[in-house]
Amino acid sequence: MNIHILGICGTFMAGLAQIAREAGHAVVGSDHNVYPPMSDFLRGAGIRVHEGWDLATLDAATDLVVIGNALSRGNPLVEAVLDRGLRYTSGAAWMSEHVLHGREVIAVAGTHGKTTTSSMVAWILDQAGLEPGFLIGGIAHDFGLPARLGRGRHFVIEADEYDTAFFDKRSKFVHYQPTIALLNNLEFDHADIFPDLGAIQTQFHHLLRIVPPRGTVLWNAGDPNLAAVIERGCWSRQCRFGMSEGDWRLHETQPGHFTVRHGQQPAATLTLALPGQHNALNATAALAAAHLAGVDTDTALQALASFGGVKRRLELRGTVGDIAVYDDFAHHPTAIAATIAALRSRMRGGRLIAVLEPRSNTMRAGVHRAELAASLAGADRVFMLEPGNLGWDLRAATAALGAQRVVAASVAEIITALLGDLRAGDQVLVMSNGGFEQIHARLLAALAARHQGTQQ
Repeated sequence: MNIHILGICGTFMAGLAQIAREAGHAVVGSDHNVYPPMSDFLRGAGIRVHEGWDLATLDAATDLVVIGNALSRGNPLVEAVLDRGLRYTSGAAWMSEHVLHGREVIAVAGTHGKTTTSSMVAWILDQAGLEPGFLIGGIAHDFGLPARLGRGRHFVIEADEYDTAFFDKRSKFVHYQPTIALLNNLEFDHADIFPDLGAIQTQFHHLLRIVPPRGTVLWNAGDPNLAAVIERGCWSRQCRFGMSEGDWRLHETQPGHFTVRHGQQPAATLTLALPGQHNALNATAALAAAHLAGVDTDTALQALASFGGVKRRLELRGTVGDIAVYDDFAHHPTAIAATIAALRSRMRGGRLIAVLEPRSNTMRAGVHRAELAASLAGADRVFMLEPGNLGWDLRAATAALGAQRVVAASVAEIITALLGDLRAGDQVLVMSNGGFEQIHARLLAALAARHQGTQQ
């Protein structure tokens, strides 16, 4: 089958392209927002990407168009698909019909930690020899790709609550037929499609309605918003994890050191290369999911000890003159604060410099502006991009940070300000859910030029 994927550079759709290719289909795609890491991945996979919405790319050989949820009516290719009467579907529906049916699906849902936790679960199952398939909204360093079809009976999928497509406004995860539904946490997000937290909880309730009686709902016992979802109805077995509560309990014995206890079993040491309590809790959830899939705890702990993390999750992009630059996907106040705390926990001196692009639809709507300053307070210095169409006053919202923060109108202005401020030993944490105009590479290049000039 000849498949054309619209919005192919989204993390989910790029992974779907990889799986469709593995399944023997001819795959091409189109997108207008082409940047790493997905653009690099698709190029390396030999999947052709058309930049822009050229109508000529929908040729007579196209059997099926898979439309990503970022596209809507008015897009030239969407209009062409409808006008020409081409067969089309959503990415989630295609996965359900062609990949997930008949598999033991582990769906990882929640506001935060989906990508890391999904990658952990897939890595554990892989190291246990189960050859799982997976589709993750990022690229795990250990796999080097966001998705694979897999030969085993298990399939791990990052289960996003965002809507499915312009023609299907249900959350994507209701298509996934999970045997294990892992619920990490739940906060208000995606203000562009959900009016309030209750609307998101309803979607999670719909997810629980499709978990079979033999399946398991694995959920964070410390999250009251998830507890409210469970109270609305759960028709499957339950397993809980959390900090010192639940069937799987995480305990921080000293800062940065953790043990995990399952039921009445002796506590086991949890060794992770990833810093932060939030990652330790992600790992606890992954241990529980892997155990439900039949992996013994010792094997799972050994796999986690070797887990190398995920691109764009506290990913070190480079170091110049003892100044390190990290990239992270954080874009919600809770994630911003947790990421800053995680990096701080492994620093042994120097300053933590946060650089933020308030890019998400929820952030642009100003929903989280009251919590933004507090989420950034753990950094020594904060540099923020204020887009011209933000719609609210970023300076006023973060005034509590005082002289600690700099607000700039362009990426070039941020880089110039950073060059005048950074010194040896600083750790620069760049946070955005987009490409941020390649600020990481541009900053590293500018630092390299500055460093070379001082050496001459």
